Amino acid sequence: MNQEAFEQAKLKVLLKQHDPHGFGTLQEKTVHAVMKLYYEPNIDYHEVPIEGYIADIYTGRRIIEIQNGNFNRLRDKLNAFLPLYPVMVVLPIPHFRWLIYMDEESGELSSRRKSPVTGSIYSAFPELYKIKNHLTNPNLSFAFPLIDMDEYRLLSGTGRGKRRRGSRYDRMPLSLYDEILLERPEDFIQVIPYELEEPFTVKDFAKAAHIKRDLAQITLHILHSMELVSRPGKRGREYLYEVK
Repeated sequence: MNQEAFEQAKLKVLLKQHDPHGFGTLQEKTVHAVMKLYYEPNIDYHEVPIEGYIADIYTGRRIIEIQNGNFNRLRDKLNAFLPLYPVMVVLPIPHFRWLIYMDEESGELSSRRKSPVTGSIYSAFPELYKIKNHLTNPNLSFAFPLIDMDEYRLLSGTGRGKRRRGSRYDRMPLSLYDEILLERPEDFIQVIPYELEEPFTVKDFAKAAHIKRDLAQITLHILHSMELVSRPGKRGREYLYEVK
């Protein structure tokens, strides 16, 4: 993690933007723009045509793809890139998040409200599920920057005040809290809580990791498909897991 490089990247993006609020004026969203400069400050390596696609970053040695979600769209790129190049996929994860709602007509902003959800490495696993067949490829690595950010949403949803399911307008990165690198398939083992006793169930995993059961289930499904954990049996109706 390089906090100085993050601040430099953030400053460069904000100086490019002409909106007095400092967001939403680039063709790409702010977090995406900051991450590209953080991982490769030389813009000559940005948006490079390669193998019929546009790579976010191509250094001549490896490809870096910045994703804000929707890994379904990443599959075709990985099919084209991975046989030929090392590829690092970057998924920025909101750590602490403050929500700000904006009226589309007046531009008026609400007060900041902190989201009760704290992001973690486990937040990435629903997206990783979409590319699980690629996860054991030795040319594929991941970076998960945990970012504290303001998230601007439009009052375009339902319910009182039109806040429920309002469209996300942009996200403003505030600080880099942490950065998790998974450079080899075996590195995924680090998502298993150290204090978790084996064998364990999905319920045990969820409790140790402080996440919901459905997220624990997706995480263990992926680890099992990567052959990093095994299922030695059952406890009642639940599978037991242990590290292979």
